[in-house]
Amino acid sequence: MTAGGLTLPPVADRSIGRAVVAAMRPKQWLKNVLVFAAPGAAGVLDQLDDLATTLIAFVAFCLAASGIYVWNDLKDVEADRLHPKKRHRPFAAGHVPMTAARAMGVVLPIAALAVAGATGRWQTVAIVAVYLVLTLNYTVWLKEVAIIDLLAVASGFVLRAAAGAVAVDVPMSRWFVLCITFGSLFIVIGKRYAELNEMGEGAGTRATLETYTPGFLRMLLSVSLGGALISYCVWAFETSEIVDSSDLPFYELTIVPMIAALFRYLLVLERGEGSAPEDVFASDRVLQLAGLLWIIIYGIAVYTA
Repeated sequence: MTAGGLTLPPVADRSIGRAVVAAMRPKQWLKNVLVFAAPGAAGVLDQLDDLATTLIAFVAFCLAASGIYVWNDLKDVEADRLHPKKRHRPFAAGHVPMTAARAMGVVLPIAALAVAGATGRWQTVAIVAVYLVLTLNYTVWLKEVAIIDLLAVASGFVLRAAAGAVAVDVPMSRWFVLCITFGSLFIVIGKRYAELNEMGEGAGTRATLETYTPGFLRMLLSVSLGGALISYCVWAFETSEIVDSSDLPFYELTIVPMIAALFRYLLVLERGEGSAPEDVFASDRVLQLAGLLWIIIYGIAVYTA
């Protein structure tokens, strides 16, 4: 295309930068907020050094996750082209050259490890490395093994929380780990449940959707929801007894918005939505309100009580 004697690049060339960013799935970075969980629970985020270190760990996980998403999309590019929604992904739609996509798959994980090293703790690098190995194996074959696929994805959330803890060298209680584990399973199972309802049994690009049934996933949702609620309640009461010096039960009060958020997400799933949890969290006002109330109450409990 020419204009005024100048040759302009095709529109696709000018938009390749946006396509590259889209291929990194920045919406998914919301999951990496879990990196702040342990430092926040320990009450160290008001210390500039610890906040900066936690932010570095967060960036490392964003880069690591983006690198894995790149390899996942490269592996599934042909299947994605048959999917009504996934066919619009940058690689499936041909918006990013395959050579550039493969380069992204190499550079992003290496950058993630380098950034993790900037925390000054080898444990952070080790956890990011374990996350990369786990999720790469998930991309290659674990995603096709029923049940194991759910546990693998949930383990990624636990590793995120662990990365924040080791980055600033704070402990995680057993009940805290159980809460993260069951909460992660609840979200992951809910995603599969929504995908199955959306695509129908035997449909979709996930092999495990041919194995799962709505009834089975609904049972798993109940188990994981119960586990998340019980472990969170025990953790809140236990933490209140150990560290809370206030006359008001702030830690216990955080149970209310937590229950509201979990029940709201369950309602979203029963309405046939939730195949993209990040979109639900970004658009559902009730979930956002519950999350905001939890942050306010918990912030008061940790930093002022």
